[in-house]
Amino acid sequence: MIFRLSAIALALAAAGPALAGDAAKGEADFPKKCKSCHAIVAEDGTEIVKGGKTGPNLFGIVGKPVASSDFKYGDGILAAQAAGAVWDEAALAAYVADPGRWLKEVTGDGKVKTKMTFKLPKGNDDMAAYLATLQ
Repeated sequence: MIFRLSAIALALAAAGPALAGDAAKGEADFPKKCKSCHAIVAEDGTEIVKGGKTGPNLFGIVGKPVASSDFKYGDGILAAQAAGAVWDEAALAAYVADPGRWLKEVTGDGKVKTKMTFKLPKGNDDMAAYLATLQ
């Protein structure tokens, strides 16, 4: 019986973490935590969140290859692009929690640097869930 429960627990862990982000919380937090650097502008030009231009527009980011928007990216995120990384909710949640660590994991380069110095270790899954709604 213990072996069976251990096998089930191992199988669930191998399936990957389930994101339980709350998009409404992410939407509420975006202006407080992200808009100083990022805007959200729809493809038709509608400003969903007027924000800074230090970072790329985040509209429709989920499903896009990393560093594929019209923006001047740093070498670290370009290395993630070269590695074939694509933004999904899990990748976004991990990235905003610790951008440098995520880049190192994705690229396999322990010396890769990020231009994004902000970390969002709490609420990162909410932010990823919110960004996933913007398609």
